[in-house]
Amino acid sequence: MQVIVRGRGVDPSAKFREAAAERLARLDRFGVPVDSVDVEVTLEHNPRQADRAAKVELSLRGAGPAIRAEAAARDKGEALEKAADHLEQRLRRHSERRRVTKTGKHVPVVAAEATPAPVVAAEPDYPVPEDDAVYVTGPVVVREKTHVSRPMSVADAVDEMELVDHDFFLFLDTATKQPSVVYRRRGYDYGLIRLDTSVAD
Repeated sequence: MQVIVRGRGVDPSAKFREAAAERLARLDRFGVPVDSVDVEVTLEHNPRQADRAAKVELSLRGAGPAIRAEAAARDKGEALEKAADHLEQRLRRHSERRRVTKTGKHVPVVAAEATPAPVVAAEPDYPVPEDDAVYVTGPVVVREKTHVSRPMSVADAVDEMELVDHDFFLFLDTATKQPSVVYRRRGYDYGLIRLDTSVAD
């Protein structure tokens, strides 16, 4: 397993790189296939944020699901420890879920289903270029990501969302073939939004 350390606005020291490699060396003990771990370090220079001056993000790469964790602390060593603890908790939970599902003793809780009215986008009131790069006045997109994913069930989508520690998860539902989003609600409830793309012309 490879540990790849990089900094955003900071060059992590050799000592930190060694500490990260040593701390993350045994992640494969949870039975989740891991090829590499991306470690990204960010430093906050605002003195008002001294207790969160260092942030460490960990992302697993491999044949298994995408799993990530992050933590902030006064220094990058402490942030690494906290993030590694969070990551191990998620790996342990994922491993236990897989074991329980295989035995058939317990089926994962499916997200509560919401059926909002379909949203129909209005025609834009500006000329749209032929190519895909559309830049118009209005909200500015400051970050864009493309993720490779497979169609999955709602229950699998909830599991994937928990593994990456996000508040929502976009996926293609195998049951309905619709683009869908699961999201966290208060407590331990989940919501589900489906996008109906079959609107007639």
